[in-house]
Amino acid sequence: MARIIHKGELPQPDEVPPCVRALAAAASGIRVRAPRPAGFPLLFGNDMQLIEPAVAFLHEHLIERAHTLDTVRTYAELLLDWFDALEAKDVRWAEADAVDLVAYRNRMLKEPSSRTRRPYSVRTINHRVQCVLRFYEWAERHRWVKDSPLASADANFTVSSAASRVDPRRRERDRSIFVLRQFESLPRPLSGEQVLELLARLQPPYDLIARWQVYTGLRVSEVLRLSMNDVPLSARDDPEPEYRTIEVLCKGRKRGVVIASASLLNDTDHFCAIYRKAWCNRAARRRSMVADDALFINDRGVRVRKNTYQHVLRAGGAACGFKVTSHQLRATFACMMLARLEQLAAQGAAIDPLLIVKILLHHERIETTDRYLRAVAVDTHTLVGILDSLVPEPK
Repeated sequence: MARIIHKGELPQPDEVPPCVRALAAAASGIRVRAPRPAGFPLLFGNDMQLIEPAVAFLHEHLIERAHTLDTVRTYAELLLDWFDALEAKDVRWAEADAVDLVAYRNRMLKEPSSRTRRPYSVRTINHRVQCVLRFYEWAERHRWVKDSPLASADANFTVSSAASRVDPRRRERDRSIFVLRQFESLPRPLSGEQVLELLARLQPPYDLIARWQVYTGLRVSEVLRLSMNDVPLSARDDPEPEYRTIEVLCKGRKRGVVIASASLLNDTDHFCAIYRKAWCNRAARRRSMVADDALFINDRGVRVRKNTYQHVLRAGGAACGFKVTSHQLRATFACMMLARLEQLAAQGAAIDPLLIVKILLHHERIETTDRYLRAVAVDTHTLVGILDSLVPEPK
């Protein structure tokens, strides 16, 4: 079974046995031109041999293309699943062909995920298949493999003219016969009552993280990346403003701003003064590792992990009787904000609601934000009334 081992830090000479301290000191003095940071994923096969082309692929994306470590870890997990499927069939990665990739795709259509026990969505399947195709295109270009059928674009169907506006490289991958037809789904925001019920169900710090998403529309990775220096805590003697503008690091290393209300900052101030301070003190007494300046830490004094937060959200939603994801909280902010701005525009305000929401959500293209406009335009009560009118009356 293939596996991922994350690169760690080199130990200090005083942290190793005396017999190898000289080697540890010599290792710490070696300078590497492009060092891989701690946490870099290394892929190994079932024989514990390093899968060198996969590691080189990840190295290029992290070091040369300057992708984030989270993005590289995602690529590593996708490639791990592919190599694991090949090893189960005793197929060498360089000899994989279209039959293997189709079987891999069809397996995800029939079997649920071994990790979540839930069926794969079409979007997830396409994302995994496109990552495999991208890897083989890269491997052929860098001469790790020669004439791979997964790196060619010969098995493509003709696409509609709508796809001509997409990036050509992405269009080649998207129109491949390996990629399933995918329909765009509209966001499903929560109602105000559901948001209040969910927030009341969650425990610190997860209730405050969810509140930040609902109030600002930040992605979960952007919220968890906030530090103590990013959020201005309220000064007791100064008159408190109604809101503050906070600069954040967004997806793709873009800089953006969010508008945080006074009530949200007050809740954050209370969390830092009560919970965060107590957890840091307890971790210090236990001589545990405390998160340096992370705003959101758990009761063990370490930074909240994305997977843990999403698991808590799902459990909280299940306890409330509805499904919840972190992206739904972001969609809730977008739809509520857009509906309010549309109302102001109808009253004569000289604003562009869609453009404002695009800026607040830090979207790169206005087409992405347009999904929320269409979600707001769908009146659920009207649709239910239309459907009821189609049902024949009993005789």
